[in-house]
Amino acid sequence: MNTDRNSGAKSGRNPDGTFAVGNPGKPKGSRHRATKAIEELLGEQTECLTQKAVDLALEGDTTALRLCLERIAPPRKDSPVQFDLPPMKSANDAVEVAQAILQAVSDGEITPMEGAAVMALVETYRRTLETTELEQRIKELEKTL
Repeated sequence: MNTDRNSGAKSGRNPDGTFAVGNPGKPKGSRHRATKAIEELLGEQTECLTQKAVDLALEGDTTALRLCLERIAPPRKDSPVQFDLPPMKSANDAVEVAQAILQAVSDGEITPMEGAAVMALVETYRRTLETTELEQRIKELEKTL
């Protein structure tokens, strides 16, 4: 999307600044400028270069071997965690869930970073529940008025 820096007007947006419905975002198949430059630089040599890296790896070049293996099985950025959590039916239940997460971290069931990631999910869910509860309360108050 182009932005006119002088006027602040943004294409594909509503007058209030939010994105218009059906905004397609980045076109499918579009590539980053650096990716395009690398593809142009390497051109049709990519297959030869790939084969050379494989050959070097097979000959015992540890750097080439690591490069090839990282492409075959890249390191996981994150992994699933499993531990018991009490159900969250309302925003008030977040206290018990947070306690369960802290207990799982202190017991070594999950790492502190995993606990922080799960806690962020719980907080997002708690806000969703809280918003839903507030919306229901407002509707009930509107009915009585």
